Amino acid sequence: MTAASTANDSAAAPPAYPDYATLPVPSIPEDWIARAREVGNLLALDVAGRDARNELPTRQVQLLKDAGLVTVLGPKESGGAGLSWETAYKIQREVASGDGSIGLVLGYHYTWFATSLIVGTAEQEKYWQNKITKEKLFIGGAVNPRDSDLSIKESADGKSIIFNGKKSFSTGSKLSDVTVLEGVLEGTESHIFAIAPSKQPGIIYGDDWVDVLGARGTSSGSIKVQDVAVPWEDALGWVDKKFAPLGAFNTLLLPTIQLAFTNAYLGIAQGALRRAAAWAVKHARVWDHTPHPAESAVEQFHLQEGYGGLQAKLWGVEAQVDVVGATISEILASERSSVTPEQRGEVAVRIAAAKERAVEVGLEITSRIFELTSARAVSGKYGFDLAWRDLRTHTLHDPIAFKRREVGEYVLKGPGAGYPTPTWYT
Repeated sequence: MTAASTANDSAAAPPAYPDYATLPVPSIPEDWIARAREVGNLLALDVAGRDARNELPTRQVQLLKDAGLVTVLGPKESGGAGLSWETAYKIQREVASGDGSIGLVLGYHYTWFATSLIVGTAEQEKYWQNKITKEKLFIGGAVNPRDSDLSIKESADGKSIIFNGKKSFSTGSKLSDVTVLEGVLEGTESHIFAIAPSKQPGIIYGDDWVDVLGARGTSSGSIKVQDVAVPWEDALGWVDKKFAPLGAFNTLLLPTIQLAFTNAYLGIAQGALRRAAAWAVKHARVWDHTPHPAESAVEQFHLQEGYGGLQAKLWGVEAQVDVVGATISEILASERSSVTPEQRGEVAVRIAAAKERAVEVGLEITSRIFELTSARAVSGKYGFDLAWRDLRTHTLHDPIAFKRREVGEYVLKGPGAGYPTPTWYT
């Protein structure tokens, strides 16, 4: 029985997951990517059914933990894999190929894991990266910049900061163990990032991510933050109640998350094309209403031309994404104070270009696969619509036209003047 044939069967028993605690731990990047591919295939078994039920994917996030995928960036001494960002992005991509929502929240998790590295002091970075890794914590965020910032005031005893406010979107937070909060200190223009437990009375979920087009499993509903206190020492990057800047390195959170989005889009498109091709091999029929019918379905010109064209485009995007993934991986592994605005600007514009291609090619693939399957493939039991819905939904996060503009400005003005200005979306 195929995964597709049971994907939308709400009565089907959930698939069994391996007991990863009894299996050898991968030791090299290629083995970790292979494990992520296995996880992606497991997630694909019932993703359409879970999507139809708008099911909160707590079991699937636990699968990520059990398989070791949430801690691949963590230090080895704390139980992590110590992998590079270049490899982590490829792992995220494999997961997204099976379940776009889970691939997206894993990408957010990796980005939030980097918050203490990008913004924090050396001591905070070590503390949080070790703690998150040892405890296998999954991370969400309440940082949507399109809303008003959370307000922050100092506690009466001066030992803590207290967050209040609301965010319209908080991807993955309800699935998480800890949530990254961001707000502005009262009476100043200073922003503060901090990490707080997700399961506490002061974090209230709106449970309003329902009846949405796609990416339903990301749990991206609203969140209310009410009197959440965080010790001053956990204000990332702050020393003696003053922010200690790291220069250009402090601005790398946005390129990092934009490339996580890009890898999710690429993975979704890869999975959609792979499943559609497998369906065609098994189910496609010869179109015999033509002067020269093919001898078999896979010998038909229109299928070979169609799948060939889409795969060629996809390989091009993959190569582009891999190059920029290697670049930002090297930057994130650098001595933080050594990173220059030029390095940041160059990688940001390349990520913008890669994202533009991933969006355009991904939307084309997830739509055109219907032309290359058949009318029978529109049945909900196959779940072919899910890839397009997930991709179309999340690609609305920030307008892709502005990524084209960033690339165009670089083309017209050149390095330096043409680099994107760091913003909450660039």
